[in-house]
Amino acid sequence: MKKTLVPLALALLAGAAGSALAAEVVGNPQAATAKIEMCIGCHAIPGGYKTAFPEVYRVPMIGGQSARYIESALKAYRKGDRKHPSMTGIARSMSDQDIADVAAYYSQQTSTQTTAKR
Repeated sequence: MKKTLVPLALALLAGAAGSALAAEVVGNPQAATAKIEMCIGCHAIPGGYKTAFPEVYRVPMIGGQSARYIESALKAYRKGDRKHPSMTGIARSMSDQDIADVAAYYSQQTSTQTTAKR
């Protein structure tokens, strides 16, 4: 009986590990449109509008940045490895799915911005 339990246990463990890998979060840029309101005030409004805030405080324009980089940065803010009070608060309010969605959205945007009309 023990001879059949060991292979069965190993098979179950292997299946569980495969399921964990299959549950990887995938970003959905369409789902991010309802989540980016907290981003656009500092990182620019989509469609070419540029806020004055980034010019004064050197806030990075994240449109066109790689999704992997954005995800890594947001997770580092959430964990406390990167320091910025606003970004830490925002990142801590985001789930892994939110982060993946926002990263996917901004990676598909252009980094080209036009100057705001004054």
